[in-house]
Amino acid sequence: MLSSATLSADAPAVVSRAAPSATRQAWSVLVVSTLSFTVCFMVWMMFGVIGIPIKKALNLSATEFGLLTATPVLTGSLIRVPLGIWTDRFGGRIVLAALMALTVPAIWLMAYATQFWHFLAIGLFVGLAGGSFSVGTPYVARWFPKSRQGFAMGVYGAGNSGAAVNKFVAPALLVAFGWQAVPQVYAAVMLGMVVLFCMFSFSNPQHLVPSTVTFRDQLRALKDPKVLRYCQYYSIVFGGYVALSLWMVQYYVGEFGLDIRVAALLAACFSLPGGVLRAIGGWLSDKYGAHQMTWWVMWVSWICLFLLSYPQTDLTIFTVEGAKSFHIGLNVYGFTALMFVLGIAWAFGKASVFKYISDDYPHNIGAISGIVGLAGGLGGFLLPIMFGALMDLTGVRSSAFMLMYGVVWVSLIWMYFTEVRKTEVLGEHAPASPSFHH
Repeated sequence: MLSSATLSADAPAVVSRAAPSATRQAWSVLVVSTLSFTVCFMVWMMFGVIGIPIKKALNLSATEFGLLTATPVLTGSLIRVPLGIWTDRFGGRIVLAALMALTVPAIWLMAYATQFWHFLAIGLFVGLAGGSFSVGTPYVARWFPKSRQGFAMGVYGAGNSGAAVNKFVAPALLVAFGWQAVPQVYAAVMLGMVVLFCMFSFSNPQHLVPSTVTFRDQLRALKDPKVLRYCQYYSIVFGGYVALSLWMVQYYVGEFGLDIRVAALLAACFSLPGGVLRAIGGWLSDKYGAHQMTWWVMWVSWICLFLLSYPQTDLTIFTVEGAKSFHIGLNVYGFTALMFVLGIAWAFGKASVFKYISDDYPHNIGAISGIVGLAGGLGGFLLPIMFGALMDLTGVRSSAFMLMYGVVWVSLIWMYFTEVRKTEVLGEHAPASPSFHH
C-alpha cells in the first residue's frame, strides 16, 4: 500500500506530465477550430461572388441582390443564441461537428437552384454555417487561462478570413467551370473539414456548464445595458464586416468597371485583414483593455467611413475667366487603401468586444456571446438589404458608407456617455493623494 508521503511525492510528477498534454490539446483545439470556422465563413459568404452571375441571370434589382446575399446571414445569426447555450451544456466539439455536417447537403443542392426562391430557401440552410462562431468562441476560450482568452478568441475569430478565401477561390472556379462548381467544391471541402475536426479536437467535461439558461433568460440579458452596448458595437465591427464583404465585389464591378476576378482580389484587401488580424486585436485587448481598443476602433472607423461616403462629384465653378470644372472622388487605389485600414480596425474591434464579454461574464461566455453574435449577425443580414434599397432609391453607390457612418456616430456617442465620460467623472472625484485614506 502506498503511503501518503509517496502519493505527495508523486503528485507533482503527475501534474507536470498532465500539463504539457493539456497544453497540446488546447493548441490542437484552437488550430482545428479556427480552420473549421474559416471554412464555415467561406461558405457563409459564398453569395458575395456567385450572386453576381445569379443577379444577371435572374435580372435582380439591387434590393433583391441584397436579400439574396443576406439570406444565409439570417439563419446563421438566429441560430447563434441556442448554439451558445448548447455549447455551454454539451461542449463545443459535438455541437460544432454536428453543425458542419448538417450544412453539407444544402451546400451541394445550391448548384441545382434555378429560381430566386430556390436560392433564398436553400440559402437559409446554408446559413447555418455562420452559427459556428458562437460555438467555437466559448469552446476555445475555456481551454486557455483568463489572461490569454482574448488572444485565443482572437485567433479563432481570424477564421473570418474565410470571406477573403472565398474571394480568391470562388472567382477562379466561376470563370473556369461556371458558378455551379462553387457550391459543389465547397460541399466537398466542408465534408473533409468535418472529418479533420473530429480527428484533432478534444472534449473536457470540466468545461461543461450545468446551464439551465433558456431563451427567456437570453431576453432577460438584454435588460443589461452593457449587453445592449456590446450588441451595438458588434453590429458595426462584425455586422458591417459581413455586409461589406458581401457587397464589395459588385461595388468594385459597378463603381470602377473592373473584371470580377480583379474586383474580388481588391475586395479581399478588406476581408483578409478584417479576419486574420483579429488575433492581434485579441492580444492588444488583453494588454490594453477592451474599452481602450474599442474606443480607438470607432474613431478610425468614423474617419474612414466619412471619406468613403463622399460620392463621385463633378463640381463646376463660375469664375471671371469662365466656368471651371473639378472632379472630386476616390479613385480605386484610394478607395482600396481606406477599405484596408477599415478592415484592420474592425478586426481589432471584433476581438475587443469579445474581450469585454470574457471579462464581464466569465461563467456565461456561451450564452452572452450567442446574443451579441446574434446582434452582429442581424446587422450583417439587414445592412446588405438596406444598402440595396438606398442604392435603388438614390442611385448613389456610396450611400452604403453613408449609412455605416451614421451607425458609427451612434456608437461613439453612446460609448462616450456610458464609458468615457463616466471614467472622466470618476477621475475628477478621485482622491488627490493617498494621504486622504487613513
